[in-house]
Amino acid sequence: MNRSRAWLVVCCVHGVASMLLWWAQAGAVEALTWRADHWAERPWTLWTSAWVHLNTPHLIGNQLALGALTAFAWVIRPSLRCAMAWLTAWPLTQFTLLLWPQIGYAVGLSGLLHAGAMVLAVQLMFKRIPIRKARRWGALLALGVLTKILLERGWQYPVVWDRANDMSVVQAAHVSGVAWGLLLGLLVALWPGWSADGGSGGLG
Repeated sequence: MNRSRAWLVVCCVHGVASMLLWWAQAGAVEALTWRADHWAERPWTLWTSAWVHLNTPHLIGNQLALGALTAFAWVIRPSLRCAMAWLTAWPLTQFTLLLWPQIGYAVGLSGLLHAGAMVLAVQLMFKRIPIRKARRWGALLALGVLTKILLERGWQYPVVWDRANDMSVVQAAHVSGVAWGLLLGLLVALWPGWSADGGSGGLG
C-alpha cells in the first residue's frame, strides 16, 4: 500500500477554509450555505457548507476535532484511496440530509469528520494501513464513533438544541457521515488490488 499526504492536505483545506469563511461577509457565507429548499440552484453548497460555522464555540469545537483527526492521520498516513473515499463522502453526507424534512439547512464540519473517522476505522480493521495492532485501533475508533451515534439517536432526533453553545445541532449529519464513511471505507478496503496483509512496511 502506498501512503499519501492527500489526507493531510484535505485536512488543511478544511481548516484554512473554515477560518477564512469565518471572517467573510454575511452575503458570501449565505451563498455558501446548504439549504434544503434550493440547494439544487446552488449545488456547490454540498461542499462549501461544511466550512460555515454558526458561532465561535461551533468553529472551535470542529477545529479541535479536525486537529485530532489530522494528528491521527499524520501518524498512520492513510493511502490516496482513503483520501478519495473521504472526498467522495463530502457532498454525499450533505445530500443525504434531504431524507429528514425537518432539516432546513446544515453547516459545519461535524458530519464530514464523522465520515473521515469511519473511513480510517474501516481501513485499520481490514489492516489496509500497516501499523502495529491496526485492527485493535480500528475497532476502538469504530466503537467510539458508533457509541456516540447510538447515544445521540440522530435518525430519530435529527436536530436538537444545544443550550451550552446556543445553537441547533444537526445530529442527522453525524448519522449520514458515519453511514457514508462505513460504505466508502468498505469499498476502498475490498477494492481489488490490495495485498492480503494490506501492504509492506509498518510503524513501531
